[in-house]
Amino acid sequence: MNDRLSRVQASRSAAVKATLDYPVIDTDVHVNDYAPILEDYVQHYGGSKLVDALRRALGSRFATKAEGRDWYAQTPEERHYHRTLRAPWWARVTRNTLDLATYTLPELLYERLAEQGADYSVLFPNDVLAPLAARDDTRQALHRAINHFHADQYRKYSDRLTPVAGIPLNTPQEGIEELEFAVKTLGLKVINIAGGVKRPIKAIADKYPAAQYPEIAKHAHYIDFYGIDSEYDYDPFWAKVVELGVPVTTHYGSQGWTGRHSISNYMFNHIGHFADGSQAFAKALFFGGVTRRFPGLRVALLEGGADWGSHVYTHLVDRWEKRNRQAVQHYNPANADLTLLKSLFERYGADFIRGRELDPAQLLRDSLGISALPHSRDPNPDELDDFALAGIEKVEDIRDRWVNSFYFGSEADDRTVAAAFNERVHPLGAKINAIWSSDVGHWDVPDLTEPLAESWDLVEQGVLSAEDFKAFVFGNPYRFYTEANPAFFAGTEVERKLNRAPQAKAA
Repeated sequence: MNDRLSRVQASRSAAVKATLDYPVIDTDVHVNDYAPILEDYVQHYGGSKLVDALRRALGSRFATKAEGRDWYAQTPEERHYHRTLRAPWWARVTRNTLDLATYTLPELLYERLAEQGADYSVLFPNDVLAPLAARDDTRQALHRAINHFHADQYRKYSDRLTPVAGIPLNTPQEGIEELEFAVKTLGLKVINIAGGVKRPIKAIADKYPAAQYPEIAKHAHYIDFYGIDSEYDYDPFWAKVVELGVPVTTHYGSQGWTGRHSISNYMFNHIGHFADGSQAFAKALFFGGVTRRFPGLRVALLEGGADWGSHVYTHLVDRWEKRNRQAVQHYNPANADLTLLKSLFERYGADFIRGRELDPAQLLRDSLGISALPHSRDPNPDELDDFALAGIEKVEDIRDRWVNSFYFGSEADDRTVAAAFNERVHPLGAKINAIWSSDVGHWDVPDLTEPLAESWDLVEQGVLSAEDFKAFVFGNPYRFYTEANPAFFAGTEVERKLNRAPQAKAA
């Protein structure tokens, strides 16, 4: 007891929290799974074969291989020859052994929340999406077993901790099945998905079947982001999410994508990769009309910061103003005044046209150049509006379908979070929904007791205002969860604290 008290007294974050009159909600805490107990659950669901499938999936997550040998078994020349990605390494806390145990033992984590400074934390077990690397015949069973394990591990601590459920989305139907099991049977109330799923390019797969050409299949794929251009109609899944009142989260990275495939440097691949992956996913939902059809859908895009949400919102407005279905006619070659063009060439370009037949249509083609008119035909009327599926008729529609739908997880020491709160640069004076995501449990947080204090440092340094800080650590997270499910915090420390201080409620 004395040891616990001394730790709380030494915590900078606990000192910050003591000055606040509102709850603190951490939207992103990473925890470890104690392997022997996890495997017991998996054994119950599918015997030793399913345990073997789990081990294979876990072993393949960050092990980039060529000819059966991983990066560390290859020479520099072999890595260059195979273009073997330098994958993440030493990504979890170890020297701080108290924190290592904290992320593995639910009771210890629960006890140490006072040191961390959070009233309520949403937990992302590091292996919650490991089954995505499994085969089709084991993926759902593994998800079900792992979600069951997490639900049981943290149920007794539900007033302050809740784990996410990992949901596969190779098809909408499997997503619906695992969503319903996680929510209705296990009582979980937040889901974590991958922001996309790799699929074979059919034209290549038909010519080079994966069973015969595995190396070609390894590279000849695209990513389906469940929105625009998807292989399936995912609307039934999104409808079920809204019906069940479930907030959606993703940590969707892009390491290994073109431009993020260094064979020697993990940091080259890492910096900005969550923002890039999440941006692709979010834009697919926006341009695919998902956020138009499901205005109650709430999606949190974690670990990538909030500044990218700011610039995408701003650029959506910029682009729509220049390329909506009316404005795009400014660039339609058919709208060029050929008579005027000819007269201007005759007046100012005599040297250009001397000795040439002055056909106005050819003059237009020559002026624009081959690269401006490379296509076999002009777009049809129904191919002109890139914003059609999103249903954008005015700037307010963009705000409602981007700003209202998406929340952006920013880590404690991320100074770029200030961009989210700068309403002066955002169309319609909007603020982007930055949410406090400490990311404790990963290498960027060597000490669990520091993140809240690091965020308060931004206030003292003038990066954030006190009002912005409150929105960051409480108001925006609270709205994210309760807009999806008004009863999300029922029976929790957040509800108790708000009942004691109702003036603290989020705006």
